Amino acid sequence: MMLASPFLRRMLPRNRFVRNVSVLVGGTAGAQAAAVLAAPLLTRLYTPQDFGLLAVFAALLSLISVIAGLRYETAIPLPEDGAEAAALAALGLLCVALVSALSAIPIFLYGTEIAAWLNTPRLADYFYLVPLGALLAGCYSVLNFCAIRSREFGPLAKTKLGQSAIAVLIQLAGAPFGALALLLGQMAGQGAGAVSLAARVLRPRRSRLRAIGWRSLAQAARRYRQFPLFATWGALFNTAGSQLPAVLFAALFGPAAAGLYILANRVLAMPMQLLGQAIGNVFVSDAAVARREGRLARLTADIHYRLAQIGMPPMVVLLAAGPQLFALVFGEQWRAAGVYAQWLAPWLYLVFVTSPLSSLFAVLERQAAGMLFQGLLLSVRVAAIAFGAWAGDVMTAVAWFATGSALCWFACLAWLVRASGNAWRVVWQPTVGALAWAAALASPLIAGAAWPMGRAQWVLFAAATVLLIAARYAFLMRRAWR
Repeated sequence: MMLASPFLRRMLPRNRFVRNVSVLVGGTAGAQAAAVLAAPLLTRLYTPQDFGLLAVFAALLSLISVIAGLRYETAIPLPEDGAEAAALAALGLLCVALVSALSAIPIFLYGTEIAAWLNTPRLADYFYLVPLGALLAGCYSVLNFCAIRSREFGPLAKTKLGQSAIAVLIQLAGAPFGALALLLGQMAGQGAGAVSLAARVLRPRRSRLRAIGWRSLAQAARRYRQFPLFATWGALFNTAGSQLPAVLFAALFGPAAAGLYILANRVLAMPMQLLGQAIGNVFVSDAAVARREGRLARLTADIHYRLAQIGMPPMVVLLAAGPQLFALVFGEQWRAAGVYAQWLAPWLYLVFVTSPLSSLFAVLERQAAGMLFQGLLLSVRVAAIAFGAWAGDVMTAVAWFATGSALCWFACLAWLVRASGNAWRVVWQPTVGALAWAAALASPLIAGAAWPMGRAQWVLFAAATVLLIAARYAFLMRRAWR
């Protein structure tokens, strides 16, 4: 792993797992920072209709690209034999090419009708970009798992920075061309990441890739057939589930309800995704080796404990004072989003703790269980929002949606912890211990919410809670740095 200087190498933690997570978090944080800083400029250069077009385009790309490799790419870190992993990479790239080409058929035959059905008729003029974008995104996903297998987290972090920078530059410079520049920026970011990783990951392995024949591809396809049969559906259910709630809230309760949900979800989910995805990428690399060496249970228990300690304090803070915090930070008109956040907080905590561990479905080759979980989760979410619509109350929909999602994710956590070889106490002990710590850290804010007081005094209590939580995180980081 190449770093910029010996100074940076000394700054990174000595613990290998934490070191790799730190590298990925740095790259992802930089990429998100570039997007956040560019947002005020982009919103002045493009209309809401342009961004709506981008949202539909990105949703279509997600739905196609997440299944383009038939999930063979997620198996790349698993085999001990490098030749078998190379065959999986080649098989994944071949599937990406075929699925992207097949996706072009309905788009070119029925593009106008599909765009009208999606209520975005302008998209028909740009539909030809969807198969190309799916090809680039699918190739990047395959190469991403190749880099994870070889633990090249430094180059992987650099691609995330490059993707964001190129996308932003194209979208800013191409503003005179309208929405087309937004779509091209979205595509070019993925393309740049794929090219960069290809040069890094595939070039040193050219001789091994050239030796792959159709027989090797067929053997890999048969050996890992559970991935396309089950993991593909699980990934599709997961992507649909992440896209669906905002659409249903808008359709059933109006744009304002969707806006409140989106703000609450993004504020809670973005920092958790930043760290959770990085931990998940490193975990899948280590878990495959740990399973072969008989230490998967210990690794899973350790990661669960760390995630619980990190994720619990923000959840308790939001439960104690979500509406007040949202009103203070975003304005009084967003206080209702804080109520949403109170309901969503337990669910998003469980997502943060469980999602990085969900790669165990692939490591343990239990893709059918993963597919069933994602299908159940999608069904519960749709049913909860539909019940809220039947009751005619958006807060009822939010409450049922958050509660149902939290129960599904807790059941998933319990299954993963047990399947990894741990005892039942590993399911609940880290949560209880983290909750006790979080309640103590948030005690000033809890006290401030319990007794009426002025705004200035409440802010002081909130600041004291922030300092206590920051000190706790610093202590945890210092231990992890060893």
